[in-house]
Amino acid sequence: MPKKLGFALGAGGARGVAHVGFLKAMEDAGIKPDFVTGCSMGSVVGAAYSAGVSIETMRKAVCSLRLFDLIAPTGKRGGLFDTKKMRRILAHYIGDLDFADLQTPFHCVAVDMITQSLIEFSEGSLLDAVVASSSIPSIFCPTEKNGMRLIDGGILERVPFEQVKNMGADVVVAVDVLGWRECKEDMPGTLGILLETIDIMDNYRTRRRHKEKADIIDFWLEPELGSMSQYSFKHFDFAYQKGYEIGEANVEAIQKALQ
Repeated sequence: MPKKLGFALGAGGARGVAHVGFLKAMEDAGIKPDFVTGCSMGSVVGAAYSAGVSIETMRKAVCSLRLFDLIAPTGKRGGLFDTKKMRRILAHYIGDLDFADLQTPFHCVAVDMITQSLIEFSEGSLLDAVVASSSIPSIFCPTEKNGMRLIDGGILERVPFEQVKNMGADVVVAVDVLGWRECKEDMPGTLGILLETIDIMDNYRTRRRHKEKADIIDFWLEPELGSMSQYSFKHFDFAYQKGYEIGEANVEAIQKALQ
């Protein structure tokens, strides 16, 4: 029986454009996953891919994004910006699909602040799930749904490799576009301190999770994105190319693992 392949696409903001390049390298090599999971920007790319959006369409869409395409100031409590612009852009490309409508089985993760737990979405509205998975705390207002207060899944699980394994993947390819993040030498502003504090906690939690579950991860790929900021709206083509390069470099090994 052929082995099943799973891609786990991690959180990463602007650096997540590397996921699109990685998927293009896989497509060029004729490698197609049986399952996909995503977190935050990885959930955006994974959902679009699983819905059948072409990789070229994804590349053009993300590489043309500008800051004001996404941010919508709000008077609501919980965040600086509303998620309505994010939702509108996503709806343009993936429509109002349910998970059951997808061409490739896909799950994504968010965090419920009320129960302080990781929530794995596998049914219902794809759009609701991806917006929740991508709502960076304090930047975007949380998504309130079914008694939950949902924020970015990267707070607890930035690369959902265990979830794709549980979906049935025999070979797990985890793509971590963030890697180990350094703090800036210059003192950041108040919001910068908050975000860098989250980065520090995330560095150690992800390293620990990777070590604890190394036996179920066949490939842990980190595109070489240097100092590119996940909050920058520059260098998208660079991120795409680096994602393609790491995918291309691992094609032969992934094909061999599937034999």
